[in-house]
Amino acid sequence: MKFHKLYSDADGESHWETVDVALQERSFAPPAQAIEISEAEPVQSVLFLRLRSGWDEPIHPTPVAQKLVCMAGQVRVTASDGEARDIGVGDVWHMEDKSGKGHHTVVTSEEDFEAVIVQHE
Repeated sequence: MKFHKLYSDADGESHWETVDVALQERSFAPPAQAIEISEAEPVQSVLFLRLRSGWDEPIHPTPVAQKLVCMAGQVRVTASDGEARDIGVGDVWHMEDKSGKGHHTVVTSEEDFEAVIVQHE
């Protein structure tokens, strides 16, 4: 299992990284069988988001560290270093570029982009 991580370096440039999620088999919901599961991450809040088809925003940093889970549609997100990634259904995007140049997001699908956002702070 993997997710896309967008972060900013000390010079304020944003970059992409692919992160492998470590899973460990353990009992999670006894008496159910053991399952493969990651470590828990503390979260602050959960929100639902819709960006209408054709939506195109100016470049900006993320306001807080957060993960976005795409439920419908697709966006193209371009880091300030020029690398772009397409985020589509089932993709997880971790945003950590809270300072610096930020990123640009545009809805590339004909359908609206819908997601769940899990904020860490």
